[in-house]
Amino acid sequence: MVNVQTQALSVGDKLPSDVTLNYFDGEGNMQEITVGDLTKGKKVVMFAVPGAFTPTCSLKHLPGFIERADELKGKGVDTIACISVNDAFVMDAWGKSVGADGKVLMLADGSAVFAKAIGAELDLNDKGLGMRSRRYAMLVDDSVVKVLNMEEGGAFTVSSADDILNAL
Repeated sequence: MVNVQTQALSVGDKLPSDVTLNYFDGEGNMQEITVGDLTKGKKVVMFAVPGAFTPTCSLKHLPGFIERADELKGKGVDTIACISVNDAFVMDAWGKSVGADGKVLMLADGSAVFAKAIGAELDLNDKGLGMRSRRYAMLVDDSVVKVLNMEEGGAFTVSSADDILNAL
């Protein structure tokens, strides 16, 4: 397991490069990718949701990025990635259920290592959901955070695909 220093992420910060996230590729094989490999030399939109298949995440947040994927890529974005503290099986099934294939990379932060590393952990034990990630959207250019829209609590006010498009 990677030891990561937890700190609140800010614009201008470099993302922790050695944190590993998991996903299923187009052939159905589980893969892992480090945040460094995902973002080095690329423009990446990364957004996180507290949980797959939950109402706001499934009805608003993820669908917005799927619908706007072509516009985002037209503005120079190489990869759009959805991150959640779920396992890769859940993220794959959720992505398939909403048509994310080929548009949004569905990344699992199974043990909340990335969420903790960027200071986005969200304790939802009182709701039976355990440790999760706060909702956010960020624009990363060559591993450096250029835009960071971090939500408070369960809000969905600043982290939409439209918010990122407006920042581009």
